[in-house]
Amino acid sequence: MDFFKVVKSRRSIRRYTKDQVPETVIQKALENAILAPNSSNTQTWDFHWVKSKDLKPKLIEACLSQSAARTASDLIVVTANSRLWQRSQKSLIGWVKECNAPSGVVTYYEKLIPLMYSYGYFNSLGFIKWIVTNTMGLFRPMPRGPYTRKDHQEVAVKSAALACQNFVLAVCAQGYDSCMMEGFDETLVLKVLRLSSRYKVVMVIAVGKATTNGTWGPQFRLPFDDVIHIY
Repeated sequence: MDFFKVVKSRRSIRRYTKDQVPETVIQKALENAILAPNSSNTQTWDFHWVKSKDLKPKLIEACLSQSAARTASDLIVVTANSRLWQRSQKSLIGWVKECNAPSGVVTYYEKLIPLMYSYGYFNSLGFIKWIVTNTMGLFRPMPRGPYTRKDHQEVAVKSAALACQNFVLAVCAQGYDSCMMEGFDETLVLKVLRLSSRYKVVMVIAVGKATTNGTWGPQFRLPFDDVIHIY
């Protein structure tokens, strides 16, 4: 399917038929999800494909038993955890060296990434970085953050959200439908997945085949000139 047709065709579907989505469709969509751009290529995301007959009802309940969750063929939970930069660092260093990357790139992954992603106990290191960068910013442009644990988690969430977009577009391109749900009890979702509070649930994605009443009306967006600002 043409890319622009996919973008225009994708809708947030609230009700699905009883048809099961082939596993190959989900697999292909996940493979394309992890190709999404992300901060420093640290890939601080995880995708939890909940197929268990024991866990799926609990996840549906955690999603407030909304129709998109109840009727979906499959549910994918996408989480972000800024500390997962440590998971990818060794592989990234090996990759840049194998590719004979410029020395600055190697230094970036070996030394700068650990410094950038560290915030210290009670954000103490983040506070020091805030003082340094804002002082230097008086004299030249400087990146202002991230500093605190919350700042780093926000960066991880942004990266995960980009991957979610890749996922739902890949689902649509294969002739199926989805709904990116933010209506859920995050504490219960983490409990179902047995994850700690260090993980942020970005969204739960329902996947299935839309019913004829999967949406209640046509797509609506604000006028182009209301949201696009050209300088």
